Amino acid sequence: MQDGIQRLLLSLLKCGDFEEAANAALQAMLRSAEEALDASPHARRGRILRGTVHLRPGEGYLRLAARDARPGAGRPAEGDEDVELALLTSTTAWRSVVTHRCAVALDANAGTVRPLAVSAAPEATRDAGPAAAMFHSPDSRQRMLGRSASHVLVLPLRAPGGGIDGLISLEADCPAAMGTDFIWGELAPSLQWLADVAAPYLMNLPVRPVRTAAPDAFLPVVGAAMSHLLPVMRVFARQDETLLISGPTGAGKSRLARWCHEHSRQQQGPFETLDLMTVPEDLQAAELFGWKKGAFTGAVRDTVGAVARAEGGTLFIDEIDKLSLKTQAAMLHVLEERTYRVLGEDTRERRANVRFVIGTNADLKGAVREGRFREDLYYRLNVLPIRLPALDDRQDEVAPWARYMADRRHRQRVPHGGVGLTPEAERRLASASWPGNLRQLDNIIRRAYALALSRQGEDAREVRIEEEHVVQALAYDGAPGARAPVMERLHAAAEALVDAVERCEGPVDLDLTDAFRGFVLGVASQRFGREEAFKRFGREKLVTTRNHHRALRREVERIEALGRALGLEQPSPFQELLAEGETPSKASPAT
Repeated sequence: MQDGIQRLLLSLLKCGDFEEAANAALQAMLRSAEEALDASPHARRGRILRGTVHLRPGEGYLRLAARDARPGAGRPAEGDEDVELALLTSTTAWRSVVTHRCAVALDANAGTVRPLAVSAAPEATRDAGPAAAMFHSPDSRQRMLGRSASHVLVLPLRAPGGGIDGLISLEADCPAAMGTDFIWGELAPSLQWLADVAAPYLMNLPVRPVRTAAPDAFLPVVGAAMSHLLPVMRVFARQDETLLISGPTGAGKSRLARWCHEHSRQQQGPFETLDLMTVPEDLQAAELFGWKKGAFTGAVRDTVGAVARAEGGTLFIDEIDKLSLKTQAAMLHVLEERTYRVLGEDTRERRANVRFVIGTNADLKGAVREGRFREDLYYRLNVLPIRLPALDDRQDEVAPWARYMADRRHRQRVPHGGVGLTPEAERRLASASWPGNLRQLDNIIRRAYALALSRQGEDAREVRIEEEHVVQALAYDGAPGARAPVMERLHAAAEALVDAVERCEGPVDLDLTDAFRGFVLGVASQRFGREEAFKRFGREKLVTTRNHHRALRREVERIEALGRALGLEQPSPFQELLAEGETPSKASPAT
């Protein structure tokens, strides 16, 4: 044992990057596993398959590395199928390691998970021992069996302070050992020592420099930070497991989700998006699964839900932290069983042939601790997590994104024209802070482009954005107090409406935009209660005369009229406020 640790340490001291350290650690562990197998009763009935290092500190994967145990095998090339296969143990393996904080043995044939309390694991739970639980995910079990991995040993990569920054998994094929720990029980202590020796090198050595990826239509700008993530993202894109993309608002999660769809096996299918920020809690299940006519107030026709619209393709659900606890249960069901039920259709469940990509800017683990998010759903979503860096951490991308955004804006007006930014303008943008990320940068470029047009003429085919245009555009974000963010949101709402009108075949009456009053009163009524909402917006007299119910109904009818003019089929999000005489109290979270 001591000789094995010494040999591994000498190998690690020579490593210059994560990939070399991962290969050295896996080589040492696979050698120990094969020696133990040869000396065991399973020598002629089993074989060691492969090992994988999963480095996933914080909220997302940083790197993957795999090594085949076949004689003469080395490190697989980037994108090798072994990498893709081995990472799929994560659903059950990651949750088990985080829960028990020690080595875990998985028996795919028996469907059991057994924590292995070892002396090298000071953080192991006291009850870790022979008691076995079942797999947390049936998908993991089926995929392991599909690649002949009957027995898997999972070892935590422990960080200083007790945190777990990843795992190492070793896979073996030995059906005859069903119902046992195979060789893992006796081997786990020595392998955990090797994992602990390797952990500081795996966590702290830099990743090997990668060639900057060629941009494409779905990810037109790729800087250094994103180049390091792309190899992992390419592997994840080709899986059927749920992909979780976290990152700050406006960082490009929806664009990355579309990129993953275009590089997936579902690329020929549809790509659908559901932003839960725009869906009231009581309509979330309806928007996800669809509804039959009469299923609830306002359901005037059968409507297809987002899951059905994404059939055979990808469904990107953004702002998953906004999902109510009730709908979280339905979401967990569709992820685990791949079936769902349309609201108002009680006779049968439908199959969900959909790949789910989930987006969030929230701390889901914190939401679990606070009781706002189901723990089982969190682990079911956290299978393939990717953390998208903020734009401030991708400074080399600012100027290329600005050029792309300006060119896209100009070609909407002049398809064969050209637009450029001066070097001074690009330097000014690169030196700015971007708390609003790509969304904020896009707004700034729109302003700077408009300012350039005002100087160079609306009919200009060639437009040049100068530093002064950028300075003026940035100045709007420096408005005092909270006015600038509010105006940004109002501007974005106006752009969304204009985009919807642009897709309509005929004109939309400008007077229908009065429906915005209804949205304001509806949101305020849900937040403060109906009477308080009217008082806060200077309509206390309507409350006194008890005419505020009728006034709110008129405003909601304007929303529905606007929806019909835009060809939208979803009901008003404020139907529950229309019950005559109802005076809701301040809204409370659904339970």
